[in-house]
Amino acid sequence: MNPQVRVLLEIVDEAFAAKSWHGTNLKGSIRGLTIDAVTWRPQPRRHNIWEIVLHAAYWKYTVHRRLVGEQRGSFPLTGSNWFARPLLGVEPGKQWKSDVSLLVVTHGSLREAISQLSDRDLERPANGGQTRVGTLVRGIAAHDLYHAGQIQLLKRMYADRQS
Repeated sequence: MNPQVRVLLEIVDEAFAAKSWHGTNLKGSIRGLTIDAVTWRPQPRRHNIWEIVLHAAYWKYTVHRRLVGEQRGSFPLTGSNWFARPLLGVEPGKQWKSDVSLLVVTHGSLREAISQLSDRDLERPANGGQTRVGTLVRGIAAHDLYHAGQIQLLKRMYADRQS
């Protein structure tokens, strides 16, 4: 594997699930949460943790799609960017586990696409835009860390509201 691609994979892995110096990554931020915690909103029109998880999965899908040249419309859920959760009439525990699995599987697909890149690929514009491939890959890692921090804050707010 090319050295620059190896470093990018390390960055993407640390932001998502691998041990890192900075603290909680995205997958770690959602470990062990209750349905009450993942559905709680700090205000009525604010996103909950569950919606943030699906938002992160969607953007992993989007970057993957742009890396490999897939057409839009293949994300397993209807819609884009933000997805309301939980859905009425569906058992929330099973639905949450399924959506976390979607995040993990989508990350795996993205990681596989990144591993196939060459150092030269990192300099070219990604499919469907002018943003360079390397910039997209670094950006998706930053996106994971941003939302991991957001989730950590929501968890603290959720816990504090019960005090």
